[in-house]
Amino acid sequence: MAYNDDNNISDRIDELKPLLKSVLAILGENPDRDGLHQTPERWARALLDYTQGLHQDPFDHLKINFTLDEDDYPTETHDMIIQSNIEFVSMCEHHLAPFRGFVDLAYIPNNTTRIITGLSKLSRVVNVFARRLQVQERMTQQIARALDEHLKPVGVIVVSKAIHYCMIQRGVEQRDSVTITTAKRGVFITKPDLERKFQDYLRFESRSVFN
Repeated sequence: MAYNDDNNISDRIDELKPLLKSVLAILGENPDRDGLHQTPERWARALLDYTQGLHQDPFDHLKINFTLDEDDYPTETHDMIIQSNIEFVSMCEHHLAPFRGFVDLAYIPNNTTRIITGLSKLSRVVNVFARRLQVQERMTQQIARALDEHLKPVGVIVVSKAIHYCMIQRGVEQRDSVTITTAKRGVFITKPDLERKFQDYLRFESRSVFN
């Protein structure tokens, strides 16, 4: 039975609800009071939504591709396809606290196959990996690996920037701290000037009329 089958989701919700009800009781709450009576079901539905990427394959979004004509994409070019400010929300696997931020990414199509993918697919790939119990470092690498494996480009770069609520609400309580992680594949490793160009394009975008 498929994960997204209505009966399957209903069964999972029924299994999860009593777990939170027990947690609320251990915390000293009354899980049957008016404000909390529906909370276990809401929480169960939300948790399944937060982690739906566990049951998704990024290839499902990247298997529909397009090919550029050689006249449009000359051999030996290192022209980039960049998508910036891809918003995401994920959940830290260490404390089950959310972290949220943005992903900037670029890839350089292989100048033999010249394969590209739909722009919306890049955002969907980010979402597949964000909707899992995660650490930001791994998520960034997973996004880069998926693009590298399925599009076969000559280079990929991914930069993730996020704030972590496990650092805001507890522990060190760093409300203004931002975590940045990077992942590079192909020519972005061997040709550092391409990463500088990528950063220059992002700085140009930040000054654009779209903001």
